[in-house]
Amino acid sequence: MVSIKDVAKHAGVAISTVSKVLNHYPNVSEETKRKVNQAVEELNFVPNSVAAALSSKQSGRVALLLNLNTKTQAIDEIVMQYISGAINKAMEMGLDVITFFFSMFENKSVEEITRYLNAQSIHGIIIYGMSKEDKVLQKLIAAQEFKVVLVDAPLYNSNTSTVWVNQEQAQYDVAQKTIVENKSKKILYIAGKKNGYVTEQRLKGIKRLAQDMDLNLLIKHGEFSELQARNITFRFARNRDVIVCASDLMAIGAMRALMEMDIFRPVCGFDGITLMGYAGKQMNTISQNFAGVSAAAVEELHYLMNGGEGREKILGYTIARMKYMDIIC
Repeated sequence: MVSIKDVAKHAGVAISTVSKVLNHYPNVSEETKRKVNQAVEELNFVPNSVAAALSSKQSGRVALLLNLNTKTQAIDEIVMQYISGAINKAMEMGLDVITFFFSMFENKSVEEITRYLNAQSIHGIIIYGMSKEDKVLQKLIAAQEFKVVLVDAPLYNSNTSTVWVNQEQAQYDVAQKTIVENKSKKILYIAGKKNGYVTEQRLKGIKRLAQDMDLNLLIKHGEFSELQARNITFRFARNRDVIVCASDLMAIGAMRALMEMDIFRPVCGFDGITLMGYAGKQMNTISQNFAGVSAAAVEELHYLMNGGEGREKILGYTIARMKYMDIIC
């Protein structure tokens, strides 16, 4: 069996240097990293933690890879619900959970991420909120080195499943309800992130609704930012009848702008976050139960880790009106 001593000798560095590279210590030169990583690949070295896990057939350690919303100073409630739902379900199923964030893997290659996760004895990954711009994560999925469940990204293969609600239909339904209730025709739609899988599906929903109801639809991208939605509302809301937002956070930004403009326009959101209840006015929204979605993702990962084939799993949703009295406790 290849040892860390063999890797150090092959790379021409100290054993402690190999350990630092494998554990991603700072202040290690790029040239040294290259030498060590090349030696690891050429010798097919497996760190002791991984070898021990494989030899004892342990397969219960999973990673939660989360994408924090940096567009708001508010606590990212959705991420907290994801973590809560995953941890509770993992405890039920006897799985060990480690939490990582997208920012931890910025500027790293697939090989570097794979080595790092292997060093942590990770056997399965749940990835939340991946977009089309996350090319390295897409390559990681395509490599099929790990069992993976994607939340809100429609990619799957034999080792990868996707778990989400029908984003297109959900957007169609909540917008239709708001538009019909207010007998509206001129719609301002504030979409989410460009190149986002969720955004793409929700755009399909609102465009299909516009065609079915013969609506005058104006689309602007708010990037899931409360501030950007506020600015878009200031600029375009006076000539629109209803504002449909692809997230509750943007709906709050739009609604607050309307209050400052001293005009009324019905607003609807998407997500069902608790903060919506404090916005000051009731709005239609889609309630997804993020903790439930995350729990379903853990169950799906367990299914994959026990020999299941990757698939698409569609979960339910409800149209809700968030009220202050419903959320206080």
